[in-house]
Amino acid sequence: MTDRWPVLVTRRLPQPAMDRIAERCDVTLHEGEDAMPRVDLLRDIAGKAGAVTLLTDRVDDELLDAAGDQLVIVANYAVGFDNIDVPALTARGVLASNTPEVLSETTADTAWALLMAAARRIPEGDRFLRSRTPWIWGPMMMLGQNVNGKVLGVVGFGRIGQAMARRAVGFGMRVIYFDVYRPSEEVERRYSAEYRDLEDLLAEADFVTLHTNLSPETHHLMNAERLSKMKPTAVLVNTSRGPVIDEAALADALRDGVIFGAGLDVFEKEPEVHPGLLELDNAVIIPHLGSATVETRNAMGMLAAANLIAALEGRRPPTLLNPEVWESRAQA
Repeated sequence: MTDRWPVLVTRRLPQPAMDRIAERCDVTLHEGEDAMPRVDLLRDIAGKAGAVTLLTDRVDDELLDAAGDQLVIVANYAVGFDNIDVPALTARGVLASNTPEVLSETTADTAWALLMAAARRIPEGDRFLRSRTPWIWGPMMMLGQNVNGKVLGVVGFGRIGQAMARRAVGFGMRVIYFDVYRPSEEVERRYSAEYRDLEDLLAEADFVTLHTNLSPETHHLMNAERLSKMKPTAVLVNTSRGPVIDEAALADALRDGVIFGAGLDVFEKEPEVHPGLLELDNAVIIPHLGSATVETRNAMGMLAAANLIAALEGRRPPTLLNPEVWESRAQA
């Protein structure tokens, strides 16, 4: 009989992924819609061979202590993995994986929707009509910003940043970018993208879209000082990680007209949103919907399942975060 492994899934995944995991594993599942309580997570991880986690689940030494020596892999259902202490897993020989690539285009679609909505004041107009306020068309009513022909500044020029650049081409935009790791000249030519230092990008761009990982270096990357370097007609978009922006500073900048608008999918202290942002019409806010399409969430689930099962079967997971653990196992 084929071995079945005990695994923990910390939130219900799309059904195709749940079915795939259940084919090979005995699943302990947190059924709630809320994040798995920490006390339950520490209890239920004990003795498991694998776990599928979400960004709301902190994976650290405490959890690894609770898991015991049987844990082979933690498969994160997200492209981001700032919830996982990868060095801690590596030190204990535990594999870690994420779900990149399958959500790049969908997240770029979301970022583009936020960009357009903030530029043209779409949610504000929708709320206005739903309020049943009497109105008549006028030349100065709810004026926004053109998108066509403007300058798009991309902070973080990886898969999602480049997907934004492709969309910008269709709008006749000029693309400038900042990234700590510059891509090849061929990639720059593909999008006619020009490198800028971050400060220069902020001063030049009409739209700034953030696509960077969360790290100590990027925490509050967009603070009051950097927001002040942007154009007063500029729009800031964030679909990366909430703490990349100082939300209090952004609320002040939007209220005081330092920048024109912002479109946000992620927040500094999710699920909380800074109350100053909730009061502002020029802040377009949505609840972390970047990858929220049926196709993409299914693909993320199937990739997380593939990572989990590959590791348990003794195969290399497709999207491994700490390959040195795999290499050390292969050499043992």
